[in-house]
Formats: sequence, structure tokens, C-alpha cells
Amino acid sequence: MSICETGDPAKRSTGEGNLMGGVPNPTLAASEWGWQIDPIGLRVILNQFWDRWGKPLIIVENGLGAKDQLVEVDGVATVVDDYRINYLNDHLVQVREALEDGVDVRGYTMWGPIDLVSASTAQMSKRYGFIYVDRNDDGTGTLDRFRKKSFGWYRDVIGSRGATLKD
Repeated sequence: MSICETGDPAKRSTGEGNLMGGVPNPTLAASEWGWQIDPIGLRVILNQFWDRWGKPLIIVENGLGAKDQLVEVDGVATVVDDYRINYLNDHLVQVREALEDGVDVRGYTMWGPIDLVSASTAQMSKRYGFIYVDRNDDGTGTLDRFRKKSFGWYRDVIGSRGATLKD
């Protein structure tokens, strides 16, 4: 994660979003929950970890929480989550770049393949997965599952060993 520093202690973060100190980087986009989005920072930290320890790396729990909306496309219920696809694509492109830099990255996993209750906010409406679960913050819903657009996208990325990623 990227952290910017400030000389003004009154402006330091108290833990909003994914900041554990410092101030938000004004050059980075952020999610609805204030989590800064920094794919290049992922490549930088992969290189730093590799340079420091020289041990194989596995990326775990990378992803984007968003308020997904279930819609119908050609008669099929889905979520058109291009924002998640863009997020994942941009991060995976940087992982590929780190591999080309010589970093031994052995794996990559999302926060989860299926929507789940957010550990940070206890919300179901903060969704992470490739599979939508019909469940609301108040506990109502059918628990039916629906593949999001990102489901097919990620399947294709895996099947092509990353050849379908867009620079």
C-alpha cells in the first residue's frame, strides 16, 4: 500500500480506508470505502520484498470491495463489474511486470471467489467475489448465487495464463 507523509500531524490518517498512517496519495484513485488503488505500488513492493529476502512470493487477498448491482443481461442475472475487472487487470499486469523484473511470484489469490460479509464493516453490500450472493445487510435475500462478468473474465485470464490481460 502507498503512504504519503505530511509534516502536519493533524492531517495524518487515523486508519480510514487502507491507510495505517500518513495521508492519502492525491495521485491515486480510491474505492467507495477510501481504499487507495495502487497497482504500480504492488510491483514496487514485490520487487522490494524480493530484493530484501530473495524468497518466493505469493499474493493473497488482493481485490476490490464494491457495491455490486444484480442486473439482467440477455435474460441472465449477473453483475456487470467492469470496475473489478479493471482493478484486477491492472494489478495482474503489474505482477507480470514484476515477474519480468525477476521476482519469483508463485501465486495470486483474490480476497474470495464468492461474496461474503466484510470483515472490516460487517456489510454484505461490500462485495468482493466473482460470484454474487443474494443477501442483504439486514440478512434478507434468497442466498441464490449468480456469476458476475468478472467470473468469465478471470476464468479466461487463468486459461490463457495471463495472455488476455490488457496493458
